Amino acid sequence: MVFNTGATLLDAIVLAVVSKEEEGTYGYKITQDVRRAIEVSESTLYPVLRRLQKDGYLIVYDRECGGRNRRYYQITEAGNEKLAMYRSEWEEYSSNITALFEGKA
Repeated sequence: MVFNTGATLLDAIVLAVVSKEEEGTYGYKITQDVRRAIEVSESTLYPVLRRLQKDGYLIVYDRECGGRNRRYYQITEAGNEKLAMYRSEWEEYSSNITALFEGKA
């Protein structure tokens, strides 16, 4: 993709992915789901997950899976509020850009 993905957009995408699963989801699955929209490495995503946790938008817990612990991430109420704000901002932003590209603005 020729467009850069800034930190804010990456935060919004990760929150959207994590919010799909009520009980949360694990890091590798988050990476795979994000990669359906944009190309990103695991080494890029894990600092994002840590930052979102530090900011109170995600909680983290471990769950046993096949004899090993898997780290799960779950969105918080504050995370849902932040995601709602991101969605609102994205609607306006993407509409404005689309209008420019289509020669309507």
